[in-house]
Amino acid sequence: MISGKTKLIAHLGYPTHSFKAPLIYNPYFEKNGIDAVVVPMGCRPDDYKAFLKLVFRLSNIHGALITMPHKITTMGLLDDISTNAQVAGACNAVKIGPDGGLVGDMFDGEGFVRGMLRRGREIEGKGAIMAGAGGVGSAIAASLAKAGLAKLALFDASIPMRQGLVGRLRRHYPGLGVEDGTTDPDGYDIVINATPLGMNDDDPLPFDVSRIAPSAFVGEVVLSREITPFLAAARARGCEYQVGTDMLFEQIPAYLEFFDLPTTTAEELRAVARL
Repeated sequence: MISGKTKLIAHLGYPTHSFKAPLIYNPYFEKNGIDAVVVPMGCRPDDYKAFLKLVFRLSNIHGALITMPHKITTMGLLDDISTNAQVAGACNAVKIGPDGGLVGDMFDGEGFVRGMLRRGREIEGKGAIMAGAGGVGSAIAASLAKAGLAKLALFDASIPMRQGLVGRLRRHYPGLGVEDGTTDPDGYDIVINATPLGMNDDDPLPFDVSRIAPSAFVGEVVLSREITPFLAAARARGCEYQVGTDMLFEQIPAYLEFFDLPTTTAEELRAVARL
């Protein structure tokens, strides 16, 4: 039930037909008696800069979830930006700060980190290698650095994208050892595919899986299938792994905390979701 007291969380992106967040948040709000609602709002890129400012002038606005293609544009519209968002170069959550300004954060990578930690895997002091330095890869790199990672090796076919992330990491986390262009996973504790490879059966694997230690933790970001060929190969080697949708559900408790709403677990969200 939506009333005049309901807290409005705008879900801003374009187009909206593939939005999943309302099918997770709203059943959770309903089950737990939380008077809030996530509403998809299809905002075209040409209108976005003006619309974001206007939507936060609504008296019942509580916050906004930001998705494609607006995550990067949002960065130039904020008054206060978290370190995670600065390193990622993008923002996916906005709220009004105590002084009335717009505060932005990035939680895509928090889902990956929380999933690892919940499984009892350590990040602090460990070494990771990641294929992909785009939006999701940058967010994961930011959260791993925040969690105390010691070393991160990066590879992406786009040299400017990769070097941009390397530069932001070195600027914000000077103690993090960053290796640019490394593709060999041998010797790394954490191995991550942050590319679209795996969406199709004939995609090449992002890493030579025979070079991954069985003790390594392997992570995937592809959402279209649970077990990609990469995860299947890592599983066959004996690696513990995390599927792409784990990252989706694990990040929502972090969003709820950001919006000062009652938080929950990934398990409860999976149980109530109407995907």
